[in-house]
Amino acid sequence: MTETNSIEKASREPVLNVVDRVSEMLFGLFMALTFIGVVTVAGAGRDEVREMFVTALGCNLAWGLVDAVMYLVRTVADRGRQLTLVRSVKAADAAGGRRLVKDSLSQAVAGLVAPAELEAIRSRIAGLPSPPLRPRLTGDDLLAALAIFLIVVGATFPVVLPFLLIQDIGVALPVSRGISLLMLFLGGLALGRFAGYGSWKVGLMMAGLGTALVVAIIALGG
Repeated sequence: MTETNSIEKASREPVLNVVDRVSEMLFGLFMALTFIGVVTVAGAGRDEVREMFVTALGCNLAWGLVDAVMYLVRTVADRGRQLTLVRSVKAADAAGGRRLVKDSLSQAVAGLVAPAELEAIRSRIAGLPSPPLRPRLTGDDLLAALAIFLIVVGATFPVVLPFLLIQDIGVALPVSRGISLLMLFLGGLALGRFAGYGSWKVGLMMAGLGTALVVAIIALGG
């Protein structure tokens, strides 16, 4: 492997960033908690617990698959938009190309880019080889979709397994709730570090917000 290839491989972005990973974990967790939230100490027997596990797992299998497929759809759409931009800039004159480049930027970034910088970007795009006719998915895209599926499904087990491993529902329920709060806190902690805010504060906020969301979902019949 050449030095250039090694540098490129080392500098590649992860298939999912922190926000994606935490969001998918929380999504799977919330789905599982909607089933666990209706479990009561007095009314739950082993058959009910088994049914709850199968239902929660089946729900997250389905939604994990949907989420993974929609990620691929979104990726193709975004990539197609980029290819369209390249073709449009290459076909336009200099002024039109600069306008297309500026329109493709967010408002915050567009206000910081000078006309000379827009022209430099336009020139580089105009000098690119002809883009593919249609967007293509890569191995990394499929790997990211698989990761999304596994994260959503995997979030089911930590909060459901206590009911399968602990015979006493009265003990399993608080253990499951404690694990749920810990997962919410750790998710908020990761988001806080990623965003540059106070990690502990965001973790506690996420635990509180997640609890409120689960209560609302259950109250609405979710």
